[in-house]
Amino acid sequence: MAFQEKQLGQHRENSTNAVSVYSPANSVTGIIRNITLCNTSTSSATFRIFLDNDGTTYNETTAKYYDTALAAKTTLQLGVFWAMNNPAGNLAFQNGTANAITITADGAEIDIS
Repeated sequence: MAFQEKQLGQHRENSTNAVSVYSPANSVTGIIRNITLCNTSTSSATFRIFLDNDGTTYNETTAKYYDTALAAKTTLQLGVFWAMNNPAGNLAFQNGTANAITITADGAEIDIS
């Protein structure tokens, strides 16, 4: 079993659609340990984070953070411990304002093959 800490995904969405940031590969368990959100715009913006361990449902049923405000020119770090081992699962992100917030997910992957 191999264990590797790494950046799992990063995204800055140029729309207000929800997009996948990370999905584990086959035979891998992903451990999301830290989420960094950076609002580079000059206005407050909202975001949503979804964790659907077996699909792409990005709504209230899979929400971890929903319409959370992030002040202009601010960075927010969220310490989490979310395990994912289904390659159909997704950590997803949605900007309330296009191009406002960049999300970075850090953690580790464990090869279980």
